[in-house]
Amino acid sequence: MAEKSVSGGNEGSGHEGVGSMSVAEQLADSVAALCKASIPSVVRARVEDLLIDVGGLCIAARNTDYMRALIASVDGGGPCGALGHAGGFSAEDAAMINGCAVHGEDFDDTFEGGPVHSGAVIVPAVLAACERFNRDGRAALFGIAAGVEALCRLSLVVPKAIHKSGFHPTGVLGAMAATLAVSTTLGLNRQQTVDALGNAGSMTGGIIEYLAEGAWTKRLHAGWAARVGLHAARIGQHGFLGPRTVFEGVHGLFNGYARSAKGDYGALTSGFGRDWQMLDLTFKPYATGTMNQPYIDCALRLARNGYTAEDVIEVLCETAEGYVHRLWEPLASKHRPANDYAAKFSTPFNIAVAFVSGGAGLAAFSEETVRDARILGLASKVRYVVDPNNPYPKAYTGHIRMTLKDGRVFEERQPHIRGGSQEPLTRDEIEAKFRGNVRYGGWSEQRAGEFVGFARSVFSGKVDLSAFRG
Repeated sequence: MAEKSVSGGNEGSGHEGVGSMSVAEQLADSVAALCKASIPSVVRARVEDLLIDVGGLCIAARNTDYMRALIASVDGGGPCGALGHAGGFSAEDAAMINGCAVHGEDFDDTFEGGPVHSGAVIVPAVLAACERFNRDGRAALFGIAAGVEALCRLSLVVPKAIHKSGFHPTGVLGAMAATLAVSTTLGLNRQQTVDALGNAGSMTGGIIEYLAEGAWTKRLHAGWAARVGLHAARIGQHGFLGPRTVFEGVHGLFNGYARSAKGDYGALTSGFGRDWQMLDLTFKPYATGTMNQPYIDCALRLARNGYTAEDVIEVLCETAEGYVHRLWEPLASKHRPANDYAAKFSTPFNIAVAFVSGGAGLAAFSEETVRDARILGLASKVRYVVDPNNPYPKAYTGHIRMTLKDGRVFEERQPHIRGGSQEPLTRDEIEAKFRGNVRYGGWSEQRAGEFVGFARSVFSGKVDLSAFRG
């Protein structure tokens, strides 16, 4: 694809008289140039992968308590569908429901360097926009590609800082990327897109206090970001003026959530539509937090050595400083998670459940496993040391050293997250994951096959989700 330049003034933008181009204006121009070209086949294939993964995760979560609570909170009867649920919803509610479901079990895609979860935010927002405003598959393809790419790049502007400030990057940055995705899908012009982004900056959020007791709010962050994308784009479409410098301004998004406006904004705009960060998305093999994935691989390999959890006297893990406040501390709470959801954000529990049960799928995180004496016994033996040379967030690594009662020591390292750029899942593996998820959620093999066919063809036709309600 030919390189796209970012140029042009502010004529007719509603921001007359301002100085140099803002980051939002550069981003809007980059997306406009992208939409005049074509999506590379490898990017289209990645968007199809995301749609397949998203569909399976929606069905896997559809009968959970948190989804019942969310659906009970909204009015039905709208024109848009929530995958696996009967009836219709408003576009904003459908986007929120699907987004919450996709992120619900923390089994959705992630991006090393962020971390952010893009499929859970962008795909539901764009599907809802297409259903509500009768946009076709081509518009959906461009919207998803632009939104996912933007979310990946946004996470590179000030890495780690949003998490350190106590916010969830997927909630904060996802709202901005979803707004761009919907603006692209609806064909908004430059002024409308910049205004939409400016207004979305005041609609973002997502504190990470869910870590304290395993509350459900992290699940909501992805769905709420998708919902913001729908509403902010519609507000911008109708001329509601938003701040042009929403990203880099002295009171802008990054200063508010990352405590610094001094970011690498070139990571967001440079080469947009030419150099595709989204090709390095990770599709998770395990139904748990991103940074736990390599530790699970280590634990599963250690379990093959033939000793039992009762033989272990100590487990020591090297970890990144950036993991500590989310996955390791307070250590006593991580040794005995409050509930099944809190267990997903405990590295000691993840190691123990994988070692004892032989897996870390959807069934590994339940009220039964968080009370299992063998799992908790092993988890209580796990401690950590910070490796100052750990490459996080550029790479997610794992390390476990188990010392046995007889003095033997077994050790495993994982230099990267499986399912990512270093060891990607194939389309067959992604489809196998999808089929396992929809079985878990109660769909038949026939219906699963119909959805895979839909995902492979929808971007050349009509976006119609009616066959996948209920």
